[in-house]
Amino acid sequence: MRTFKTFFIGGYECADHINNRGNRVNLLTDTKHDNRVEEDYSLLAEAGIRTVREGIRWSFVEKQPHQYDFAEVKNRIVAAQKSGIQQLWDICHFGYPDNLVPSHPQFAERFAGICKAFTELYRSYTNDPLIITPVNELSFLSWLGGDVRGTVPFAINSGFDVKYFLCRAAIKGIETIKSVDPAAQIMLVEPLIRVHPQEDQLSCEAISHFNEGQFQAMDMITGRMCPELGGRPEYMDIAGFNYYYNNQWEHYGPIHGWCKIKRRTCFSELLMDAYLRFQKPVVLSETGHFGEDRAKWIEQITDDCITAMEKGVDLRGICIYPVLDRPDWDAPENYIPCGIWGYNLQGERFAEEDYLAHVQLSHEKINRYLAEQKASKTLLLTLGSQEHIAV
Repeated sequence: MRTFKTFFIGGYECADHINNRGNRVNLLTDTKHDNRVEEDYSLLAEAGIRTVREGIRWSFVEKQPHQYDFAEVKNRIVAAQKSGIQQLWDICHFGYPDNLVPSHPQFAERFAGICKAFTELYRSYTNDPLIITPVNELSFLSWLGGDVRGTVPFAINSGFDVKYFLCRAAIKGIETIKSVDPAAQIMLVEPLIRVHPQEDQLSCEAISHFNEGQFQAMDMITGRMCPELGGRPEYMDIAGFNYYYNNQWEHYGPIHGWCKIKRRTCFSELLMDAYLRFQKPVVLSETGHFGEDRAKWIEQITDDCITAMEKGVDLRGICIYPVLDRPDWDAPENYIPCGIWGYNLQGERFAEEDYLAHVQLSHEKINRYLAEQKASKTLLLTLGSQEHIAV
């Protein structure tokens, strides 16, 4: 079954949280995507990608409680309609409005309000199916703000508490989205990790806790954990997993290398484990690398994803994230070459030609695989039908 216009998806940075310097991040504006959205969509379509991940930037839309300014968001929706681009939307991509934290008594109500307002806005502009992520990487955000003082509320030893309240808000948001648009599809997005024992170390409860804990947010929202929150299985239609080079590491040790000869566990195995756990269609909702290894990374990830599908994983898409270079969150003076396209001080785009070529080749490879699988299934159905007639 096809969920997206293209198997490869282009992700645009939209983080708007307060960084570890206490400054508000605004990567959408930093990358000039807000002003160059039509150009960006045109470049992406020329590269053969017609599905994108976007985020509304909650902190910029809701400057005052329950007062929403969707002007910039409208521009992107209109640009997508003009370009024939399918959009997947995040409500909270790490940032909250000023003076609001997940444990605030009004947080869930405010979040439900922005979810309702955006869903109504989207429905007023298009009849395209709404695929929406309430909170991107809820577990990572909980750790960042609750355990390592990387963003609001700048706490330590509070990650689970932050996660609990974010899940509470996400559930309220999903209920509101479904009340406005019952056909809306909820795509929950979480990091996919694996923590390994160090050399000569046996696995222990702490390692198991890390590896199991990565699924807590999805478990809460789908009602498997903390049932008092009101989660339900139908609150996740698509399971999105983000995977980067540093998603595997040794317990209190170094990051595992990602080359095949170095790493401990193939990504296809991680994806299979996650798929079997939830039995939902899955998406590699973010992946990418930086510098000269970008092309090698997308080649390897494509091969791993084909391996996962051969094992039975119902994988619907791969999101290259981001497709534009970006500044560092915490040190915005540092420019990170991680996209298919870079930009100069005026925002003018230029392609990283080698990466672009490898993205297109990888997209073609996976599309060939899918076409071959479809043809094989059609042939089997035809032969089965002929045998039935003969009998």
